[in-house]
Amino acid sequence: MKKMQQFIRFAIVGALATAIHYGLYLLIVWANDIGEDETLCTNIAYSIGYLVSWCVNFYLSAHFTFKSNTSFKRGIGFALSHGVNYLLHILFLNLFLWLGLSETIAPIPVFCIVIPINFVLVRYVFTSKYFQ
Repeated sequence: MKKMQQFIRFAIVGALATAIHYGLYLLIVWANDIGEDETLCTNIAYSIGYLVSWCVNFYLSAHFTFKSNTSFKRGIGFALSHGVNYLLHILFLNLFLWLGLSETIAPIPVFCIVIPINFVLVRYVFTSKYFQ
């Protein structure tokens, strides 16, 4: 039951973080003033959205999802898990762009693939005694 409650809280926090990420991404892509290279612009926009949502996600994951304190070790663990998560995001984003999905739609299947993987990684960071 505890895992299910954590997963529900994770889904709430994840939905908020994803909305922030996707909203900023779309805003930047639609502005499209980052540079000439469209792929570079898309990756920069995606990265900026990811970074801002990461900050919100860390605080809410610690205090709301897993009911734990933030600490330097947890911050490092969270950063490492999200480093892996970020690489998966960028890999799949570019794969879906390469397959012909539009910049607007490409992040959606990325979120569907990567978010469940992220839950496992983040849960480990906030529940493992190693990161206390």
